[in-house]
Amino acid sequence: MASRRRPPRVALLVETTRTYTRELLAGVRRYVAAHGPWSCFIELRALESGPPPWLRNWDGDGIITRTFTQEMADVIAATGLPAVELRATYLRSELPFVGMNSGLIGQMVAEHFFDRGYRNFATYSLHTERFFEERVQNYIAAVEGRGGVCSLLPEPISDRAADWEKGQARLMEWLAGLPKPVGIFAANDQLGVRLLDACQRAGIAVPEEVAVVGAENEETLCAFANPPLTSVRFDGATVGFAAAELLARLMRGGAPPKGGTLFPPKGIVVRESSDEFVINDRLVAHAARMIRENAAAGLNVDDLCRKLNASRSTLDRRMRTAIGRTPKEEILRVRFREVQRLLRETDLTIEAIAGLTGFAHSHYLQAAFKHAYGQTPGEFRGKKIA
Repeated sequence: MASRRRPPRVALLVETTRTYTRELLAGVRRYVAAHGPWSCFIELRALESGPPPWLRNWDGDGIITRTFTQEMADVIAATGLPAVELRATYLRSELPFVGMNSGLIGQMVAEHFFDRGYRNFATYSLHTERFFEERVQNYIAAVEGRGGVCSLLPEPISDRAADWEKGQARLMEWLAGLPKPVGIFAANDQLGVRLLDACQRAGIAVPEEVAVVGAENEETLCAFANPPLTSVRFDGATVGFAAAELLARLMRGGAPPKGGTLFPPKGIVVRESSDEFVINDRLVAHAARMIRENAAAGLNVDDLCRKLNASRSTLDRRMRTAIGRTPKEEILRVRFREVQRLLRETDLTIEAIAGLTGFAHSHYLQAAFKHAYGQTPGEFRGKKIA
């Protein structure tokens, strides 16, 4: 009786610490489920994880990798096995690459800012990775292609606490000198979080003065930022599926493609760090900031007019002209945005949420929410609508 052919042995050398990389692995898994089986080596890995000790003498068939060090690249090359790279790096490597289209990432962010009325632009980057460089250079090209000018702050890397404080001080100084309002593209979400922290320390209003967009949509970082960070959402599942499909072809003796295999991002997940349009009226910009900071604490229109030393009719007219909403409508909009966040992210009761978002009574919140959205807060929570 003929022996059964063993399934291909594949090493998945992909870090498991990020949203994007977990999506990559999910895409590989989807391919294997449809076209396998494969015998897969997989473990919990950090980006800095080295090659597994057994890899040098492994009797395997293929590798999917995100390579961080030259040692890793050299070990993979020495195996002589078909392999696919998921990380665009400066390392010496001849592996076929599958990943995101950095040109479209930069273009998408530039369009996001232009569509919101920004005419001042900046980008905050690192020179450590090829994909960082590609993202920001394409962003700059997209801005300049539409007649804009872009400021650039490369950021030196250091893990020392003293240098963190130095870096934040340098960042605050750079932010202070930028013309405002300004749209800033951070090369990844970690840099976006640093940028928002520097704005908070310097007392710079986000998004009224500085709007920030990151990249990769690392959900933990984006949600942790203050305010939550807008970010470009990558399509890890599609990239992972395509990488597995390519590796299967290579393991069958197929030729690698010429050039990289690139996929567009899935879009921009808009959060509070860039969810407003440019406001050129200083009074309205000040009002918008006060509403954003105080609406959940019970701010009302009379309080707002008194703090701004403006009549209700004047503020109503100027806000309608600048943003298309009255002060009362803007206060409700900001309160409802926080209500929706708490409904999505917590198990707090409606009564507790009402108290945290400036509504005097839970029944008023329920009635106002249903009037605005056609459903009760409980129905919204049940459907998990964004």
